[in-house]
Amino acid sequence: MQRVFRQLIVLFTLGASVACGYSLAGRGSFLPPHIKIIGVPTFTNLTSVGDIERRVSERVRSELIGRGKYKIDTKATGVDAVIAGEITSIRIDPSAWNDQRLATRSVLVLTAKIEFRDVANNRIIWSNPSLQFREEYEISGTIADPNAFFGQDLDALDRLAAEFARTLVSAILEAF
Repeated sequence: MQRVFRQLIVLFTLGASVACGYSLAGRGSFLPPHIKIIGVPTFTNLTSVGDIERRVSERVRSELIGRGKYKIDTKATGVDAVIAGEITSIRIDPSAWNDQRLATRSVLVLTAKIEFRDVANNRIIWSNPSLQFREEYEISGTIADPNAFFGQDLDALDRLAAEFARTLVSAILEAF
């Protein structure tokens, strides 16, 4: 009787651990199986911050390549799906001040319109007309203009593009 009871406990424990729902984050995909090639043409830049569209587009491509499941192209033709984007705004908001009431940290906010379209079925799989990404940075001096900010810290642009791409690709592939 004890042996049967132990076997039931082992089976129950094994069943509970298999069905617990845990999985590796960032590796899933809820895309239709026919999507093998994703086009990521260079995003449109509607801001005054130069080169942001190229950097963000390249980072989105790199993030998709890093997922390892899809072939990535820079064109919108001859692909199974397309990620189209418009960077609509970039702004800097102060988030911390010193004793002289000068900003010491700022929040950089990038807003973009993104659409992920299944080309074969001419259907939008995922879209966000106002996807925002926020990144906080240390600043030196007073900076209210994004162009001046990026002129001071060119790495900020790369960090912003990388984090934005990671957020976007996770949202698309993991159906968030």
